Amino acid sequence: MLSLTKITAIRKKYPALLLNGRNTMVNLNELIQQLTLEEKAELLTGGDFWHTRAIERLEIPAIMMSDGPSGLRKQEKESDHLGIYGSTPAVCFPSSAAVAASFDTALAQKLGCVVGNECQAEGVALLLGPGLNIKRSPLCGRNFEYYSEDPVLAGQMGAAMVEGVQSTGTGSCIKHFAANNQETDRMVGDSVVDERTLHEIYLAPFEAVVKEARPQAVMCAYNKVNGTFCSENGTLLTDILRSAWGYQGMVVTDWGAVKNRAVGVRAGLDLEMPGGSRRGIQQVLDAVAAGTLTEAEVDRAVYNVLKLVQTGIENHHPDAVFDRAADHDFARHIAEECAVLLKNKDSVLPLTEESSVALIGDFAAAPRYQGGGSSHVNSAYISRAVDCMPKGMSWTRGYDQGSDTSDRTLLEEAVAAARKADAAVILAGLPERYESEGVDRTTLEMPANQNELIEAVSDVQPNTIVVLYNGAPITMPWLDKVAAVLEMYLPGDGVGAATMDLLYGKANPSGKLPETFPQKLAHTPSWFNFPGENGITEYREGVFVGYRYYDAKEMDVLFPFGYGLSYTSFAYSNMTVDRSRMGEGETLRVQLTVINTGKLPGKEVVQLYVAPPAGMRRRPVRELKSFAKVALQPGERREITFELNARDLAYYEPLLHDFYTPTGCYEIEVGASSRDIRLRKEVSFTAERPLPRMFTEYSTLADVVSDPKD
Repeated sequence: MLSLTKITAIRKKYPALLLNGRNTMVNLNELIQQLTLEEKAELLTGGDFWHTRAIERLEIPAIMMSDGPSGLRKQEKESDHLGIYGSTPAVCFPSSAAVAASFDTALAQKLGCVVGNECQAEGVALLLGPGLNIKRSPLCGRNFEYYSEDPVLAGQMGAAMVEGVQSTGTGSCIKHFAANNQETDRMVGDSVVDERTLHEIYLAPFEAVVKEARPQAVMCAYNKVNGTFCSENGTLLTDILRSAWGYQGMVVTDWGAVKNRAVGVRAGLDLEMPGGSRRGIQQVLDAVAAGTLTEAEVDRAVYNVLKLVQTGIENHHPDAVFDRAADHDFARHIAEECAVLLKNKDSVLPLTEESSVALIGDFAAAPRYQGGGSSHVNSAYISRAVDCMPKGMSWTRGYDQGSDTSDRTLLEEAVAAARKADAAVILAGLPERYESEGVDRTTLEMPANQNELIEAVSDVQPNTIVVLYNGAPITMPWLDKVAAVLEMYLPGDGVGAATMDLLYGKANPSGKLPETFPQKLAHTPSWFNFPGENGITEYREGVFVGYRYYDAKEMDVLFPFGYGLSYTSFAYSNMTVDRSRMGEGETLRVQLTVINTGKLPGKEVVQLYVAPPAGMRRRPVRELKSFAKVALQPGERREITFELNARDLAYYEPLLHDFYTPTGCYEIEVGASSRDIRLRKEVSFTAERPLPRMFTEYSTLADVVSDPKD
């Protein structure tokens, strides 16, 4: 098989494949004409588990793909897509759930640069990630791989990540397109979603990344959407992705997602992965022979595959170096930026090194730092909390993370240690067996032995601090009894050192929750429709996902979307808008001042929401439209500027099959979370086009006279 190591020879032998510029399409089309139909069909199926197929007769090389984006999972020998077999030693970065909590697009872009460079050093041309699926339910077993319950946050963080990866020459493949929001029946399940909800919530992050970052590849999901498998869904792959959004890259299947290869090609699917079987090849050949698939449709898909190969060869940097030590340090830094301080009663944090502290928890010696499944990284080095303890801190195990049942000896040892100390730090959360690719969670609770431990320790130690390692929300029955809670999510290889830096104030928590933590599972908007029945999942909650639901219901939650504390404090003031009226094609500039009113340096995430007027369609109370993270010294103030356009005020109108901004007064809100709005301004919008109304023989007179056209 040809590989990236033969680039020089390939360039000399067959320059048409490798040329840049205006003639690229012509050159690739000329190359396609030299391929036999069977070779074309072969190119549309992988050569093995991780490579495209080489055509040695024409010196067409193979390029390699690898799982991501939490770190490089390059498999040299035995291969799989569930993280079962080993992979090259690499660096595990915080999961996407953690990265989203940073609300820092510059950080996400830098992460993309680092991972993209690692791919270059290892000869990987395409990184499979990031995942852009919305966290519809906190029970989804793969939520740690996804950014948020909010499409704007997911889209902006995803676009930054893709831009970073592709700036190194490595391609990025966004996934899983689309409405892949659960692991139950993920290979065959049908996501039944109305048109408005699909575009407004579940497609929106993909649209943003496609238009802003231009990823080289899009991975279609296993599931069906409204009755048609994503790998065969022409509405998704052609009408929306290519025609409406202008996407020009390659579409690849999730591994093993193909049902009928020929139908997929006709719908807009280019590459089937993994390779190793002639089933798909033969289906393409048979369909062309039968006239149900044209060779022109095959050529279109072949062109997209060849363009990906061409780009991978052209952009390869053989001198790239994978500096594992430096990347590990960066993983630690990211973890510190992503941590969310949920509670800090009487400023018990940060700790001082003069205090005696009882460190408790199995996770201190065997940390939970990454998710299970295809994103599982073979970490070269893991920082453990027990190896980073300062003077004055001692460790007891407290619980066995492999069990849900309390060990009385371990529990009593932990309580005794906590009673003698000035403070107790309990490392707790979800073991990998609780959340992993391939299976959904059934509860929001942590293992019973951990909850019992926290209750027992907090009974004897008022300064009990809980540090959480989990990929998605949990319930906290002990919340009122503990002094502080620090949410780390799944923080990657730097877990131990980052945890200690945050606890002792060497780093100031600045993360915000990218999802709502509900009080209990029955409160979640998809409660009655997750994971569905008989392979069908109806998205009956519509656009009311996450905070959109809780805020509309005025429902108490454990912690709201966008929430997070700091060791310092911030004040917002002087909000202005540059216009009070706005129309199509115009932008609105929003400015405000943020000041660090505390005594320590820190970072604040300023969140901008739009509250729409009442109208024909029911809309959320408010929706996140932009955000900015700012670093401030004590007493320092900074002016923050946002820009909004008509799309930022819009919703998706099924009558128009498009986004629509109705006439009315909109409130522009700025705050520290969806429940902590600090400043407001009102802006009126005037629509240029009226909204069409649907009248029937049963319409009332009131309906007719309310039509603005009358």
